[in-house]
Amino acid sequence: MSAKELRHQQVLEILREQGRAGVAELRERLGVTDMTIRRDLELLEADGALKRFHGGAALAVGSSYEPPFASRERTNADAKRAIAREVAARVNDGDTVVLDGGSTGLAVAQELFARSLTVCPLSLRAAWHLAKSPSIRLLVPGGMVRAGERSFTGAETSEYLDAHHFDWYVLTASGMSIERGFTEWNTDDAAVKRTALRSAEQVIAAADASKFGQVGFVRICDIATPDVIVTDSGLDRDQVTALRGAAGDVVTCTV
Repeated sequence: MSAKELRHQQVLEILREQGRAGVAELRERLGVTDMTIRRDLELLEADGALKRFHGGAALAVGSSYEPPFASRERTNADAKRAIAREVAARVNDGDTVVLDGGSTGLAVAQELFARSLTVCPLSLRAAWHLAKSPSIRLLVPGGMVRAGERSFTGAETSEYLDAHHFDWYVLTASGMSIERGFTEWNTDDAAVKRTALRSAEQVIAAADASKFGQVGFVRICDIATPDVIVTDSGLDRDQVTALRGAAGDVVTCTV
């Protein structure tokens, strides 16, 4: 990760914690100049990651708001890579896998690249990456492709999943709550995810710590539905204890 990419990730993490921040605060926390911060905010706004205002920037809020892929890919990138390594380690060569889209799903696809597996990715981004693998047997479902997100959605995608039986489903989500379970921003994506749950023998939920306590617009499943939840060490001890009490098997990866 370049210095600029790391700085962009840090800016987004600060905004996620606070909702908004001024240029002066970002400059002090990141140890760079005003000009550098203003340039960073301009680039991040162009990606749709934030909205600038006079003297600072803010993230959009709301359970139905889906941050752009470019924003999510930069946020908690190290945690997502650690989670992806743990997920990949649990899958055996020769297995069949349904792989969710989103930034965490793409990180898992990158870890699976050199493996001997049959993979059905639910996003064009992951499919394009895995298409270059010499050892992956790639299954691409039908259906509509959401602009921007590049995920497969709609009845044709669900019908394709219903016609197959997979060893694993790697579930990613917008929110992970003990009370509300796993949730998503987009109604169509959530419907495909519920079908994928039914199509797989075992389910791994891959969700970084920032998703804990977040509730999206549409429910996917209960917190105890996945066979294992893989998250990262950003959760504190009490949060891990509560999650294990509700969900059972929880693995926390060191970042």
